[in-house]
Amino acid sequence: MSFLSLLLLLLFSFLPFSLSQQQPPPPKGILINCGATEKSTIDGREWLPDTRFVSGGTRKNLTIQVTVPTLATVRSFPLHLHTKYCFDVPVFRTAKYVIRTTYFYGGVNDGQGSPPVFDQMVDGTFWSVVNTTVDYANNAASYYEGVFVAQGKTMSLCIGSNKYTDSDPFISALEFLIVGNSLYNTTDFGNFSLSLIARNSFGYSGPIIQYPDDQFDRFWAPSRDKDSTVSENRNISVSGFWNVPPLKVFEAALTTTKVQPLVLNWPPASLSNSTYYIALYFADDRNLSSRVFNISINDVPYYHNLNVTPAGACVFATRWPLRGPTKITLTPAVGSDIGPLINAGEIFEVLDLGGRTATRDVIGLLSVKHSLKNPPLGWNGDPCMPRQYSWSGITCSDGPRIRVISLNLTSMGLSGSLSPSIVNMTALTNIWLGNNSLTGPIPDLSSLKMLETLHLEDNQFSGSIPSSLGDIEGLRELFLQNNNLTGTVPNNLKDKPGLNLRISGNNFGSPPPS
Repeated sequence: MSFLSLLLLLLFSFLPFSLSQQQPPPPKGILINCGATEKSTIDGREWLPDTRFVSGGTRKNLTIQVTVPTLATVRSFPLHLHTKYCFDVPVFRTAKYVIRTTYFYGGVNDGQGSPPVFDQMVDGTFWSVVNTTVDYANNAASYYEGVFVAQGKTMSLCIGSNKYTDSDPFISALEFLIVGNSLYNTTDFGNFSLSLIARNSFGYSGPIIQYPDDQFDRFWAPSRDKDSTVSENRNISVSGFWNVPPLKVFEAALTTTKVQPLVLNWPPASLSNSTYYIALYFADDRNLSSRVFNISINDVPYYHNLNVTPAGACVFATRWPLRGPTKITLTPAVGSDIGPLINAGEIFEVLDLGGRTATRDVIGLLSVKHSLKNPPLGWNGDPCMPRQYSWSGITCSDGPRIRVISLNLTSMGLSGSLSPSIVNMTALTNIWLGNNSLTGPIPDLSSLKMLETLHLEDNQFSGSIPSSLGDIEGLRELFLQNNNLTGTVPNNLKDKPGLNLRISGNNFGSPPPS
């Protein structure tokens, strides 16, 4: 465990956060029913159809009966390797969001038996692989949840095909829920995000605990351990907890009948080699004896002499290294006259943020996209990130400031015009747009000071050649042959040293159209 993790563990274990006994209002945010055609109200909360958030894919109805309305439809996307399809959702900049994606296959891919395996991303960050096979075999939906802070005024949730995807990826529902700034706030969300691995209410056997019990609509799954004793119907009245778990998770607990260790194999899944945010929640229902115990994870000390009282306690670490099966052991301290207990736990993988393409480049590329009648497939979400899902035809720089350095859309059958806003992409060194059907004038590109190559040959550009192209000091190749250009060739291009200029197949000598 890092020193930083240990320090936070010791300083923030018992800080209170008020919990209300009254039913809270629904969490703020946007609920999207993917594939739906109209708004719906479910349990008093409004779900929106997805058409205003996504531009691609096909809506499909499940042919099997479902009891949850949001599982009755999906949006399905064509299978193209490393092509992403994105939902662009308006958000409040710097707000913290729980993002939840829901997947229920229902045989939407022409009745194919097994659901596809594919990837999901948030902005430029690779979030996780989506594999719903086991859940679907048990006739259950799959839920994925993460905590992200909005870096701008929109956030993108994208799904894409990887090398294991064998049919069209899909999604059933998407939720963006604002949570309190105090939640998980020892995480540096400027550099990291959290991907939920497990969130459980121990000893509880009822349905998933969610809103209104959890004011932020987090899902707390039931969890019982066959080797532990369950304590239920406990009279707990806690005053507050870090991360604000719902009071309902304290109505049950796992404990022991004797003064002996309590061992949990949790989370049940084997973990990848990474760092994890772990939070464990405790509250006693008795004042008579001292319930003190030590906590270890995989036999590594996690917390020493935790004294659990009716006021409760939360113990957490922000970046704990784990790999493989995980064992949590609660061992009674010397002198303790009662065994340990545990009420609930959360564990997240800590994800490195993948970075974001420079805003000015995003603006420029979106303008180029909108000026084309048939933009390239997969021009959705962040242009450069994640790297394996960068937009076709672009090359991006390395380093902390990610810039677009070349644009190559040669022979892609494009039509439309070339947006003047391409000049926002000031790091461009190469532009290749040859052998398409682009029309209109060539815009003033003189602000692209780093441009070395400009290929616009074999298109239908018209008007005169901008003399400002001669002002680009490093320009070495200018291919304009076989267009509909008119007027005269500027002298500063004809006389430019070291410039490879090709202009045949135009209408020079004819006056530009008035």
